[in-house]
Amino acid sequence: MLFTPGDPVTGTRYLVHGVFWPAADDSANGAPPVLRLQAPDGTFQETALDDGTRLGIRLAAEGKSCLGHHRVHGPARRDHILCAERLPSARGHQCERCFVADDFRLMHDFHRDGRVPPGLRSYLMQPHWLYIATFADGASKVGTASNLRKWQRLAEQGAVVASYVARAADGRIVRILEDLVTRDCGLPQQVRSAAKASALAGPAPAGRLTAHNLTLAATARQVISGSGLEGFEVVDEAWRRPGLAWRLCSASPRHAYPHSLASGPHGFTIQSVSGSFVLAALGGTDLEFVVDLGRLKGRTIELGDYSSEVPAVQEALF
Repeated sequence: MLFTPGDPVTGTRYLVHGVFWPAADDSANGAPPVLRLQAPDGTFQETALDDGTRLGIRLAAEGKSCLGHHRVHGPARRDHILCAERLPSARGHQCERCFVADDFRLMHDFHRDGRVPPGLRSYLMQPHWLYIATFADGASKVGTASNLRKWQRLAEQGAVVASYVARAADGRIVRILEDLVTRDCGLPQQVRSAAKASALAGPAPAGRLTAHNLTLAATARQVISGSGLEGFEVVDEAWRRPGLAWRLCSASPRHAYPHSLASGPHGFTIQSVSGSFVLAALGGTDLEFVVDLGRLKGRTIELGDYSSEVPAVQEALF
């Protein structure tokens, strides 16, 4: 992946690859998440999503495009291969050809049949973490993170509270544990982005979310402790939420963003970021909205001095 120095250029058509968070130490030192953009020449640029950032965009094409695929060579080495034909996306954020070629699609069945390419096997044989994540309305899930992405995984998912419950020797063991917690604790392995965004429009009290997460984590630890499995250790460790997410995860007057990010111009000032979700202020008003920038993934945009239309009947939002 080749990055071009400097800020993205106004008026250039960029393909959005999503919101990416820095490593834990960088985030603690003030590095914000970024919106990663693919330029027409195949190079990448990033625009920071920080408190006070003004983001103005215009949707420049209909539909979503393929974002390419990955070849994995080891725990910290992978190649991101762009879609050669720049086809429309057909499965998730990929065309059929890139979906089939993507190493990561094989990861989720590794603990069942073990058949993966050597590079992906090397990636999966690093230590992995099992966690319980809770979102703004109390919805919770069990999930896994590689050792290198232990903190980032939860930051990018937009967790409000999370606890690590096990450190596994490799990616096979951790996925067996994940399935066990789903089966015996009833915890899903996915929470939809739309549900996360809706919950952030009215977050539950922080104390309630923390208590709920701790209860679920304790139950998960009991289940895996009695499993008779080997290759992991039970841990009791809290995930540290990024400071930039504090305001969005706290109760304050805000509303769901009323406009579709599939078309039109949009512009707002970012106040807080959690995962791909931002708390955004619209110009000329005191209103704040929850916007899911993840909905831009795979879409083509232009950056510029664009603004979102303020809802015509503001009283209806209160």
